[in-house]
Formats: sequence, C-alpha cells, structure tokens
Amino acid sequence: MRRWLLIFLISFIYSVNSQTVVNLDTLKLPASTENVYNKLLFNDSLASSFCVIVKNEVKPHKHQYHCEHIYVVEGEGQMKLGDRVFKIKKNDLVFIPKNIIHSVKTTSKQPLKVLSIQAPLFDGKDRVFIEEK
Repeated sequence: MRRWLLIFLISFIYSVNSQTVVNLDTLKLPASTENVYNKLLFNDSLASSFCVIVKNEVKPHKHQYHCEHIYVVEGEGQMKLGDRVFKIKKNDLVFIPKNIIHSVKTTSKQPLKVLSIQAPLFDGKDRVFIEEK
C-alpha cells in the first residue's frame, strides 16, 4: 500500500513538472551543512517537494495551512508526531496533517535523507517552531 501511495505521489509531481527528473541517490549532504539541508525539487501552486537531509535533528514545529508526506530514502530516525514517538527507516512513509507538531532525530550513523512532499505550495510562512519544555 505504501509503495502505491508513493508511486501515486511521485507520478502526480512528475505529471505537473514532467520535464524534470531527479535521482535522489545523487543528492548528497554538502560538507558545509551544520544540521539540515533542504533541496527544492519541484514547486507549483498545488504542491512542493524537497529532498531533506538531516545530520542531527529537526526541531519541533507545525505547519498551519498544509500537510506533509515524508518518505525515508536513507538512514534511520526517531520521529515525534503529536503525542506519538516511533522509529522511521528506509522505505517508511509518514503522513503529517496540518497543525500537528512534529520533529525527528537522526539515530543512524549516516544522515537521514527524506523526500518531503507538501501540499499546497510550501513557502515557509506557515511553519511555526515550538519551544521545547
């Protein structure tokens, strides 16, 4: 089921921007990156997709107006989604509804690399970081 959802999501992105193909295996963490590297892959008014590479962690935050799908390409992590805490690993797909606080910590020796698909368009304006207690 996850694979079909991923195929659908990627097909949707490709149908919108069919001229562009990105091989996620070729995207590497730049040496100058301290923690998180975001690479915009595709963008239009309906959706945005990014390759996100996390050395250490993504701090707790939420998105007020859009949802997010995270597909794990490489590495492992511990994800917090609302009140739930769970492990994520290669080939896992996570759906994050709008207004749900989420964060992730890399637990593998290699950085955590994910495909992040967000709808509608993500411009960063609705991301609200949450103070940790």
